[in-house]
Order: sequence, then structure tokens, then C-alpha cells
Amino acid sequence: MPHDIEQIRASIRDIPDFPKPGIVFKDITPALRNPESLRSTVKHLSQPFKDQGVTAVAGMEARGFILGSLVALELNVGFVPLRKPGKLPYHSKSISYDLEYGSASLEIHTDAVGKNDRVVIIDDLLATGGTAEASCKLIELLGAEVVACGFMVELDFLNGRDRLKSRTIHSLIHF
Repeated sequence: MPHDIEQIRASIRDIPDFPKPGIVFKDITPALRNPESLRSTVKHLSQPFKDQGVTAVAGMEARGFILGSLVALELNVGFVPLRKPGKLPYHSKSISYDLEYGSASLEIHTDAVGKNDRVVIIDDLLATGGTAEASCKLIELLGAEVVACGFMVELDFLNGRDRLKSRTIHSLIHF
């Protein structure tokens, strides 16, 4: 019997003061460890995109790789990794963006997507929206269309949706 959203939610644990004091980290690894929970998470994440003409799924390093590649398999499309700088071996494009405590960059191979592609971006968590916003811009820089962004968890109190206001967003679990 597949897990429902509340069962998946119950398997996410809080880790206080990680990675720094005052932060309560939402640890999804118990949900990933349970095969039924993982299978249901992927099915629930994939469902809204089944008939959307998606041609690729992109995921951000690192947990976006886990869920994104599984969603790509479920949708029967390829997976595009969005990597930290210096990790891709071929010609790449880069985008830098601000985080709450500094800045970061993501890269994509220049031939990973193109003007005929319809891409879903998948990550484990939507917090402030900076990484997701940068990912959308990076995909669009190569001429592809971002169909939607999907997340296993959304931290509503950080208002990440505000940075993605023109985007379709699908989040399974809200905190």
C-alpha cells in the first residue's frame, strides 16, 4: 500500500541547531531510506507533470539529484544535473546568486537543454527560493522552458514562493 503524504511527513525528522544554532533542519533521509516512502514521494512529485509535455527533469546538487533523477525515470525523460562550480567536465554556463549567508553558483552543460525542451526542476526543499530561482534562470539561459518546480518539502514561513511568483510550484509537504 503506498504511503500517503502524512506518512511521508511523519518520516521527516527535525535536527535542531543544524547546520548552525537556531536552525531546525528538516532531515528527509528517513523518508528516503524507506522504500515505500521513497516510491510514494516520487509518484506524488511526478503526478502533476505526467501530461505536461515534459522533456527533461533538472535537479540541484545534491539532494535534488536523488529526487530529480527518480522523477525523470517516472516521467520517462532524461535528467539534467545542476552542479556546483568546477564539477562539470564539458562546456558549461554558470549563474551566481545570493543566499541568506553569502553567495553560491550553479552550472549546467551548454548542451543539456535547448529551445524545444520543457523542464521540471526538482529539489528536496524550498526555503528562501534563491537556489530554485537561479536554477530556473539557468535553464532559461539555454532557451528551454521551465514548466514547474517541484519540492518534497516547503518551509512556508521563509516565503520562497515569493521569489518564484510567476512559476508553477508543486510541494508535497508544508512546514
